Amino acid sequence: MSYHYLAFFMGLFGSLHCAVMCGPLLLAVQGHLPVTWKSILNKLLYQTGRILTYGVLGMLLGTFGNLAFVQGGQRWLSIATGIVLLFIGIFHVIGKSYKSFAKWQGIVVRPFAKLMGKWLYRPGGSLVAGVLNGILPCGMVYMALASAMNAASVPDSFLFMVLFGLGTLPLLFVISFARQFSGRMIKFNFNKWLPMLYIIMGVWFLLRGANLNIPYLSPLIHLDGAASCA
Repeated sequence: MSYHYLAFFMGLFGSLHCAVMCGPLLLAVQGHLPVTWKSILNKLLYQTGRILTYGVLGMLLGTFGNLAFVQGGQRWLSIATGIVLLFIGIFHVIGKSYKSFAKWQGIVVRPFAKLMGKWLYRPGGSLVAGVLNGILPCGMVYMALASAMNAASVPDSFLFMVLFGLGTLPLLFVISFARQFSGRMIKFNFNKWLPMLYIIMGVWFLLRGANLNIPYLSPLIHLDGAASCA
């Protein structure tokens, strides 16, 4: 699986988590709108703003990652990323801190939700509301950004996050048309498995930085920072 395929499928499967966390927010700011061509366009603009924000965030972190890439420090950046992701995953497994995180997330989200609701009724406001949605705290987005930071170039970092966003699009777009939504509607408890995904991604980044010359899993990273997956 190539790096870009990884981005899309990370978003596709991660959208289960996004639906549980952001589904109520989507309905709060868009769910009451009648289904018309105008409302469909507004929903698409909203999702476009969110995905473009992911791309811009990826580009910003990719700039930092590309500096390490050019200076031959990509291995150490990959190892550092792996250690951070492992720490987060193990912390969640041991500390079981999701209730605290959810409470903190709710405090952060409320003012954004209020501002997003105001923008929806202005010309082009759905795009701005989507941009605001894109900067909300989200564990899956953080994981994707860590991956984007380790991409080979800044454009690749931007593309990685755009593809991640496109992966989340189908489910979140459908949910935006629901009249009511509860996380209980999705029987699969993704939050239970999210720490394991952090750990798996952490191990993958550690292997990637180990320079073991294993295609795709641990490609050879030369001293100038270039990686070969063949």
